[in-house]
Amino acid sequence: MSANVDLNQRPDYDPELQAIADYVLGFSFKNRIESQEALETARHCLMDTLGCGLLALRFPECTKHLGPLVEGTTVPHGARVPGTQLRLDPVKAAWDIGCIVRWLDYNDTWLAAEWGHPSDNLGGILAIADHLSQRRLSKGEKPLIMRDVLEAMIMAHEIQGVLALENSFNRVGLDHVMLVKVASTAVVAKLMGADRDQMLSALSHAFVDGQSLRTYRHAPNAGSRKSWAAGDATSRAVRLADIAMRGEMGIPGVLSAPQWGFYDVSFSKTNKDQAIKPEADRRFRISQSYGTYVMENVLFKISFPAEFHAQTAAEAAVTLHPQVRDRLEEIDRIVVTTHESAIRIISKVGALANPADRDHCLQYMIAVPLAFGSLTAEHYEDDFHLTHPVIDFLRDKMEIVEDERYSREYHQADKRSIANAVQIFFKDGTQTEQVAVEYPLGHRRRREEGVPQLKEKFRSNLATRFPAQRCEQIFALYEDTAQLESMPVDAFMELWAI
Repeated sequence: MSANVDLNQRPDYDPELQAIADYVLGFSFKNRIESQEALETARHCLMDTLGCGLLALRFPECTKHLGPLVEGTTVPHGARVPGTQLRLDPVKAAWDIGCIVRWLDYNDTWLAAEWGHPSDNLGGILAIADHLSQRRLSKGEKPLIMRDVLEAMIMAHEIQGVLALENSFNRVGLDHVMLVKVASTAVVAKLMGADRDQMLSALSHAFVDGQSLRTYRHAPNAGSRKSWAAGDATSRAVRLADIAMRGEMGIPGVLSAPQWGFYDVSFSKTNKDQAIKPEADRRFRISQSYGTYVMENVLFKISFPAEFHAQTAAEAAVTLHPQVRDRLEEIDRIVVTTHESAIRIISKVGALANPADRDHCLQYMIAVPLAFGSLTAEHYEDDFHLTHPVIDFLRDKMEIVEDERYSREYHQADKRSIANAVQIFFKDGTQTEQVAVEYPLGHRRRREEGVPQLKEKFRSNLATRFPAQRCEQIFALYEDTAQLESMPVDAFMELWAI
């Protein structure tokens, strides 16, 4: 008889969910994040991310997604979408903000066993913070301030990044945006005033959701969904947090339930040979407690709007450009030495169908700067690719070689390199030197060198959307830490509205 029934004893919440909830709820007005390095990096991250969003507004394929689901909808205390006139409900505003900041693959990055872009969480954070601040003001209450936003960013970065350190979701076929949904759910619920039970309920629903597949990031199906997938994830987080705040019950064993839980359903098989993992290997490996590590070590994309595993390759190509620009037809082969993750994600041959396909092609992101000396978002567009056959000519010359040291040091906690090297061999038997770049400009090891250029990137992006006086006003706020942190969120968002 016992074989035909389930033991209906409701478990405690999985400890992995409890650890996230306790981390997020451990910070209050009297117990704030104290790492000045994390707060300073979050300030750079905030402005850089919004600047990337402004730049994306130049591309119709992005802007066609923006706006209310029902045209003409008016939302009381609607959240602003930076660089636009839109005021939307927080769920759709999170979608739109997340869409614009991710569209050009130019915002910050985290690389470990799993990859991702932690500033994608800013979509949900800003949308709910703006809406809540306006609503509080309407009731005569104090609004949220930008210090609250910066701390929420640090926590979201940390949750997404720590879960990514030793857990490869891509190897089971899942997309990293599920970590955006989980991290955004936690911090948005906190901003909404969640207690521990509400927080745990929201997190459980984030995991019980069906998760995005990586299909749209890989050959031969790479496409523009990868540019709005994170917006979709952070938007879903706002919706789930709202559901939990209304008193919806959670699913305590969402991760560990035999047969029906996340571990058994979604984390038990490899996506290569469908071999079943041993049960002990299905659980998340979390080797360090949550703190401020991820924000302090996050990678900025400063030089190129390109998938991060190609950043150092593009930098090497720019260095080689003066030596090869007048000898492109004489090239016999191009040897690219790289790391395993780059090979697995972005090394591909054959026709490239769209801009999203091109900005996830290692060979393309080397060919363009070799030939033209730079790599911009416009270089991925159809009209540029189709009118410059030299790009595919150079792609066909490339040989991709893995360096085991590069692959090993990519994962080492004290290095976290993203190394690439490029060398050109000509038909007459001559060759360039091998140009190797192991740490990109946005790496923590190059922070002092990179921040001034990050600010110039921000200035340039501001100028694509706002008049000079507004640009200077926003940039001055960026430079004034105290003023930025104390600024009400609604006033900050108004500054970014058209």
